[in-house]
Amino acid sequence: MDYNLSSLNKEQLNPVLDTEGAILVTAGAGSGKTRLLTHRIAYLITEKNVSPYNILAITFTNKAAKEMADRLFDMTADSQYVWVSTFHSMCAKMLRRYAQNIGYTQSFSIYAEAEKEKIIATIVAEHNTEEDDDLKKTAIIHISNAKNLGLTPSEYLRDYAQVSDIEKICEIYDEYQKTLKNNNAMDFDDLLIKTKELLVTCDEAREHYSNKFKYIHVDEFQDTNTIQYELIKLLAAKHRNVCAVGDEDQCIYGWRGANIENIQNYIADFNCKVYKLEQNYRSTKKILDLANMLIANNTSRIEKKLWTSNEQGVNVEHYVANSDGDEADFVTQTIYALSKRCGYKLSDFAVLMRINALTRSFEQRFMQYGIAHKIYGGFKFYDRKEIKDLLAYFRIVSNHYDNEAIARVINFPKRGIGASSLASLERIANDSGRALYNVIMDVESLDVSSSLKKKVLPFAVVLRCLEEQKDKRELSDLMRYLILMLDLKSVYKEDTEENANRKANINELLSSIKEYTNVNPNATLEDYMQTVTLWTDLDDAPTNDCVNIATVHSAKGLEFKVVFVVGMEDGLFPVSRAETKAEIEEERRLFYVAITRAEQRLYITRTRSRYLYGKIKDSLPSRFLTEVGFERKKERVDLEKREKKSFYDNYGYDNEYDDYPRARTQRTEYKRADNRPTRQNSDVSGFRVGQTVKHRKFGLGKIITLSGSGISLSALIEFEGYGKMNIALAYAPITAED
Repeated sequence: MDYNLSSLNKEQLNPVLDTEGAILVTAGAGSGKTRLLTHRIAYLITEKNVSPYNILAITFTNKAAKEMADRLFDMTADSQYVWVSTFHSMCAKMLRRYAQNIGYTQSFSIYAEAEKEKIIATIVAEHNTEEDDDLKKTAIIHISNAKNLGLTPSEYLRDYAQVSDIEKICEIYDEYQKTLKNNNAMDFDDLLIKTKELLVTCDEAREHYSNKFKYIHVDEFQDTNTIQYELIKLLAAKHRNVCAVGDEDQCIYGWRGANIENIQNYIADFNCKVYKLEQNYRSTKKILDLANMLIANNTSRIEKKLWTSNEQGVNVEHYVANSDGDEADFVTQTIYALSKRCGYKLSDFAVLMRINALTRSFEQRFMQYGIAHKIYGGFKFYDRKEIKDLLAYFRIVSNHYDNEAIARVINFPKRGIGASSLASLERIANDSGRALYNVIMDVESLDVSSSLKKKVLPFAVVLRCLEEQKDKRELSDLMRYLILMLDLKSVYKEDTEENANRKANINELLSSIKEYTNVNPNATLEDYMQTVTLWTDLDDAPTNDCVNIATVHSAKGLEFKVVFVVGMEDGLFPVSRAETKAEIEEERRLFYVAITRAEQRLYITRTRSRYLYGKIKDSLPSRFLTEVGFERKKERVDLEKREKKSFYDNYGYDNEYDDYPRARTQRTEYKRADNRPTRQNSDVSGFRVGQTVKHRKFGLGKIITLSGSGISLSALIEFEGYGKMNIALAYAPITAED
């Protein structure tokens, strides 16, 4: 990329040329903010003769910093001397020079999350007779929150006095900070906190950096937290030449400390000029019209309206599926249609969702129909810790000799059974020639300490109960029984984004087991575990051409030609825990981010019913669908009145398995894709019951039943090792073998 101001539009050029004083560029999605920033820095160096040593550019990820540095170097080689960095790397660099001024040596250690958790776990254990995992997790969350807000333990105790166990939490916080200091170490949050302390208390450091950084640029300004904004104010206090670029409509990290009020505070504190980038280079007019209609419902924003000179584009499509399986089928068939008829590559498609629990149905459909895919920024469904933990219990009951599974969950949930306790049990098993499982089941009669017996006995009781119930209960009910025995409601009680995702994933596991047993009613626990193991062990050929499945948070900053936003239902998007006006506005911004990832085509889907706790429940359309005109308000209100509560209101694991009254679902008109799906098998008339077929991934199988006709012909096929699957023959990579 060459340095060329003529490549900028007028909206971009004005803030590039306005170099003295403070400015805010509120840059809409796809409006070219990175281009603006890099050209502004290059302009300062080449046209205004500003030394690159006097320029600072801050962004939020190492990837974004590298991209900015590379673009700048293409414009002017002198830019290699500009500080282009993340907040944390900037702070680390400053602290390495002046650490002795705040009581550290220059060789201080930086502790990652693993070291942080280990220290806090030790402190918690010292404060309690038994290790309290819930207290540890709660303390970690509150310590990070306190540091994002720039609060000491005593200040946090004052401001959060209403929080349960707050005194104990702040004691842990205080002791944690003392431990870090004694270790000459800082965690990632401390890098920000200690840099602020340095700039406030050390005149030499403050003078050096405020003199050095005559021009400061901050990308993704809407994502700054309280302490990061205070750092900007300290660094800019002398010259006050700040260019902040961001979009309050894309502030979606409030749960991580991002403070949307920083934008208004910045305008007031610096009396800055405000420029708007409203021309979008990414999306069609129809996609932007929908985005503008949605975000206009937020009040905490600077008024702007995206526009584009791109083509009008095709209509945004709204699809109401009867079930989550139908939703996944619609997405799969539409991808086939567009890739075959319109020439899209698989990498042009993205399936976006609010919570990662929804990935499971799409992962399985894409495997069935031979569509290469990847989970962007996350794990495949069956690789997630909470899923592997629960299935490990099933593995143990299915195979008493599975010592790896025993080692995985003997201390899940926390029972105070550490590595030494497990080693003692393994030693007894080896010395006596018995299986570890049998040693655990006989723990009460072992010649071990009463303390070890007390810790191991609850685990043995869970295994005994599972063993007793495994042939008496249907598989999904057995899993619900396990969830209740483990009291996972308490394990994941803390109201965090991570816990909400884990609970939703567990709900989805229940649904997947129910789905499996519906098709395989006589399957045993051993059959199910074999199927899951084989399913998750399928190797995808390495390829860059694959459909992207991602949460909206993971997809921020990305763009795709075709986007499916799925699961647009009350309690899912917005999530059920979003109750206040500020929380709903952040959820709306998240939907806005999802919409504006799309370049050419956008599909928005929801279901009339979805599996929950292993049962089908009616679902309500998201309120956001009403705001963009896809759902009629009166019908949604009528549905809400018929429901006692949204079935997503509780992610707990009480006895919520009785059906709620079923409401009559609305009939919503929708447009299908403007072309019919292109079939994998152009002629499906040759398939017959009893026939042997071959699937690209699952191998040989036998057709048990056929239903439908023509393009709608589907088969119930039993694959060796995988059980039975319902598959639409027109789309699956299946060939007849006889």
